[in-house]
Amino acid sequence: MPTWNEIEAEIASEISNGVAANIACDRKRHQYLKAMADYTGRPNIAYYSGFLQKRPDYRECSITDFDMNGFMAVLHNLDTRSGLDLILHTPGGGIEATRAIVSYLYSKFDHDIRVIVPQIAMSAGTMIACAAKSIVMAKHSSLGPIDPQVKGFPATGVVNEIEKALQEIADDPPRLVFWQEIFRKYQPAFIASCEMAIVQSNAMVAEWLSDNMFSGTPDPKITAKKVVKSLTDFSSMSSHSHHLMRDKCRSIGLTIEDLESSQEFQEVVLSVHHSYVATFARNKSIKIIDNSNGSSWNISEN
Repeated sequence: MPTWNEIEAEIASEISNGVAANIACDRKRHQYLKAMADYTGRPNIAYYSGFLQKRPDYRECSITDFDMNGFMAVLHNLDTRSGLDLILHTPGGGIEATRAIVSYLYSKFDHDIRVIVPQIAMSAGTMIACAAKSIVMAKHSSLGPIDPQVKGFPATGVVNEIEKALQEIADDPPRLVFWQEIFRKYQPAFIASCEMAIVQSNAMVAEWLSDNMFSGTPDPKITAKKVVKSLTDFSSMSSHSHHLMRDKCRSIGLTIEDLESSQEFQEVVLSVHHSYVATFARNKSIKIIDNSNGSSWNISEN
């Protein structure tokens, strides 16, 4: 398995021989995506955000409705009969954009989707992972809590804060003055929006889990609700960026495959991952969506 340094050296060698940097990076990613498809016997799509290397304030690093253009581009002429391996690396993003992407992938692959997380898929990325039949994770891979973000605030955290405030004010009425100052940061109807976002996102993920990952279990809806409860248990997590490692994901009931179960599979997946890390380090791409047939779509810095 080539390390990041080795893949970086391969790209540098091509550049020294006169190949443009962006073309050298593209070639390397598609080389390893094809190698992975050849090994698995099914097509793959890599959805990669440069959020770990780029400016964190770039909205485009997150999942947005604009990403649908990328999925449409890489799904054009892709054979959908053998299912899909979706390689995911993202900090998360918009709930409705996530819903649209999953619905589109379901319509193309009839739910036969496996999500592979070489490093990290947080928030809405975890939601997409929950839409799969199974999730492949390594020892170092992470998912995260799925509490929705509303205007930059964690909806579950806001609702919990309101509940805490009401209890404190009931116990000690002068605390109202303190909480009034805190509540000034919230716009009208903001709390109601948070409550609605929680209900809708939880129901969405529970439906995906019961209809796909847990469809063959005795009580898929009950199992799905238990998993969603664990993924939204704000009290047991340090923050919205809390990392849920593989053993934890398996313990709460998700269907997890170990990346290390096959040395060859581990090598092809991590080679893909390293090729994207090397690409983000070399060019101005913020987000890249590729497929194993050589199609590519990306968003770059201005």
